[in-house]
Amino acid sequence: MGKIAPISAKYIINAKIEVEGVVEKPDVIGAIFGQTEGLLGSDLELRELQKSGKIGRIDVELITEEGKTSGTIIIPSSLDKTETAVVGAAIETIQRIGPCDSKIQVTNIEDVRINKREFLMKRARDLLKTLEAKTPEAQEITEKVRSYVRKSEIVELGPDRISAGPDFLSSDEVILVEGRADVLNLLKHGITNCLEVNGTSIPKSIQNLCKGKSVTVLVDGDRGGDLIVKALKELIALDFVAKAPEGKEIEELTGKELLKALRSRIPLNDFLKTKKSSIKRTTYKKRYARKPTTKSLRIPKTLKSEFLKMMDELIGTKGAYLLDKDLNILGKIPLDSLLDTIPDVENAFAVLLDGEITEELVKKASYNNVKYLVGTSKTARYARGVKVILKEELE
Repeated sequence: MGKIAPISAKYIINAKIEVEGVVEKPDVIGAIFGQTEGLLGSDLELRELQKSGKIGRIDVELITEEGKTSGTIIIPSSLDKTETAVVGAAIETIQRIGPCDSKIQVTNIEDVRINKREFLMKRARDLLKTLEAKTPEAQEITEKVRSYVRKSEIVELGPDRISAGPDFLSSDEVILVEGRADVLNLLKHGITNCLEVNGTSIPKSIQNLCKGKSVTVLVDGDRGGDLIVKALKELIALDFVAKAPEGKEIEELTGKELLKALRSRIPLNDFLKTKKSSIKRTTYKKRYARKPTTKSLRIPKTLKSEFLKMMDELIGTKGAYLLDKDLNILGKIPLDSLLDTIPDVENAFAVLLDGEITEELVKKASYNNVKYLVGTSKTARYARGVKVILKEELE
C-alpha cells in the first residue's frame, strides 16, 4: 500500500465511529474500502488513491465497552479540498461493519498546512527585520512578504470578536469597513487602523471601541453601503464618509483606489445632504412609477421539492451540499470549510446548508456563479445576483 508521510499530507479527515457490537480494526478498514468501492467512480477509488499515495494509511483506534465499540478514524489526504470533502462524505455512508449496525461521522477536516503558514509568517517577519541592503529585486520580494505578514496581523476585538487591524486601538483616527474581507484588503495595502462592522448587523460593542476617536466609514459603492452609513450613524458619532467607486466593493480595490476613496471622504452632514437632495430629484419619477410587486419565491416546483428533500437530510448535520445544475450532489462538506471550497468547484449551481446565509457567503457565491443559496436563517441583506432561500419558504 502507498503511504503518505505526515509532511506531504494537505488535509486530515477526522471521524468518529460507533458500532452496535464488537468489531476490530481490520473490520473497520475493510468496510471503508469495501463499501465505498464503486461509489465515487474510478477517479476517487480509495484503494487506487492509496496505491498512488493520494490517500495515506487509514488509522483506526477502537474501544469496546459493554458489547459496543467506539473510536476514531484518521485519513490523511493530499487531494484537493473538494475531493477530500467527498471522500469524507463517502465514509459516512457506511452503516454496517460485519454483522453490526454502525455510524461514522466526520467531525472535521483539518488543513495541516495552517501550522506551516503560521511558521512561515513568523519566520518571514523575523527575516524582514534583519534585512538591511535591498536590491530592487529583493525589494519586490519584501513587499510581497509584508503583504502576507499584514494579513496575519488581523486581530479580534471586544466580546463580539470583531476583526480589526493591529493599530486600531492605539489610533486616534480610525476607519470602519463592512466586513472581514475589507479589513484584509486594507491590511494588505498598509492601512492598519481599520475595523469591520459586520454589514448591517452592527455589534453594539463598536460604540465603546470607537469612543473618543475620529471615525471615517468606508463602504462599498452601492445602495448597501448607504444603508450601512445610515445604521452606523444611529450608534456612533461618525465624522466622515468615504465610498468605493460606483459598483465596486472595498475588498476588490487596489491600493491606489483605496487611497483615492479615503482622500475623497466628506463630512457626514454633507453626505446626508447629498442623499436627501438625490431623493428630492427622484420624487417626481417615483410618483408616477409603477408600484413594485411583492417579491415571492418563484422557482420551479420540482426544484423546490428537491431542495426541500435535501434540506431535510442536512438538518442537524452542520454541513452543506454543493449541487450541479442537474441537482447532482458534488459533495457534502462541513460548514467551516464552505467558504474555502466554493471557489474550487467550477460548476456549482446551488449550495444548501444547515446554517446561516451570511453576507460573506453571498459574495463568495456570487463571484463563483452560484445561482441558489438555501439555508435555515440569514443575516445577508442583499442577494447580489444569487437567489437566497430559507428552508421555511420551501415548505
